[in-house]
Amino acid sequence: MIEVCERCLTWIKPSFLWMMYRSGWSRKEGQERVLAVEISRAGFDWALGHACLSAYHPDVHAGRDAWREALRGAPARVQWDPERDWRLRPLPWRALQLGLSGEAVRRYVEEWLVSVVDVTGLAHAVQERVRAGDEAGARELLPEERVYVPEGGLPASLVG
Repeated sequence: MIEVCERCLTWIKPSFLWMMYRSGWSRKEGQERVLAVEISRAGFDWALGHACLSAYHPDVHAGRDAWREALRGAPARVQWDPERDWRLRPLPWRALQLGLSGEAVRRYVEEWLVSVVDVTGLAHAVQERVRAGDEAGARELLPEERVYVPEGGLPASLVG
């Protein structure tokens, strides 16, 4: 069993290009390594099913107090940030960021983890193609990403 900081968050960022934006192609200080972490579908769906939006939305929440209470009790939180294109420019749709804490972190480490692969070299190779203006070459190297729909669909409470 691992000891987990109850107030700390571990973030899952499923979008490769959003992660490249966030980490500066894995060159920002303290972010020099990018790991591709594979977890089970059941684990990811559990996290989504037990998540709360990280920001208050009046069309989703009964009120700010209700949202704060839900957020306090949720072992996961969902944040939606602009997706990025191959040059890391914002796109008109959102990429999911999934924050895990407490029970969700324990499950992540002890039950859901399938594999961990260092993709720092891939990040640098894609960046080299981007710098050269080689869109086709950059796209060729990008990991395949598919639209993910949890079994039963995305809970309405997570669509901000």
